[in-house]
Parts: sequence; C-alpha cells; structure tokens
Amino acid sequence: MTQTGPDRELAAAMEDADSPLWSVRADAGRRLASAREPVGVADVLHRLLLDAHDTGVTQETAEALLAREDTWGLRTVLAALSRAVDTWTLDQLSSAVDCDPSWMTEEGERRLVRQLQELKADDDAGVRDEAERLLKPILRHRQSCDG
Repeated sequence: MTQTGPDRELAAAMEDADSPLWSVRADAGRRLASAREPVGVADVLHRLLLDAHDTGVTQETAEALLAREDTWGLRTVLAALSRAVDTWTLDQLSSAVDCDPSWMTEEGERRLVRQLQELKADDDAGVRDEAERLLKPILRHRQSCDG
C-alpha cells in the first residue's frame, strides 16, 4: 500500500530524526511537532528534545512544540524537562519554556495558566512537578498585583 502525502512526510521526518546532522534532526523535530496526530511521534520527539549531541535540536523541537499553543505540546516539553540530566539540555528546555513570547500577552498567560493547571493532574509525576513549579510564581505574581 502506498503512503499518502502527509503519511509520507511523517515517515520522512521520523527517518530524518536519526540523521547524523544536527540541522536535519532539528528540522525533523519541527516537522514532527506540527503533526496533526502527534501521539504516534511522541517517543521520537522526546528523544529529539533530549538530543545528546546538539542543543540546537532541543531548542528547535521545543520551540515548535510550544508554538502549537496546546496542552499536548507543552506537556511534551515539560516531560522532557523533568527527565533532562545534562545542564545544557536543562538550560535549553527551561529557556524555551520561560522565554516563549506567546505567554507575554494576557491571553497567552491565561492559556498557560489553564494548561499548567490541567497538567498539575497529569499521570506523569515529572509533568505534574514541572507544571506546579512553573505555575507557582505566576500565581504569586498575580496575587501581589491584585493587592
């Protein structure tokens, strides 16, 4: 059976995720992050987020996942953040989350808070912990501004 266009593109991106070239892996991360049905690519995305050879792959993949502006993308990044052990990978993932420009607006912050509150009940303890860690200072800041 011949693969259709989107299936063929997804298969090519999955194959590119194993490339020895960081730029090809980073491009694969961006392409996989935009998949309509991301569940089938979760393991590959996780591996790219924790890329052992180049933080450029981590950065590009994390930014693409966060650009989805959905809970699944944020959850995927938080899951990797909770499992990262290398300092440079931790720094890159933290930077992607902390500096996402979409959260600098009121609407973006409301979306982030809503998603983090949802993820505080996630099945994965690492995701729950990261969601709680990110949510605390936001809520503390809101309380101090409300007086």
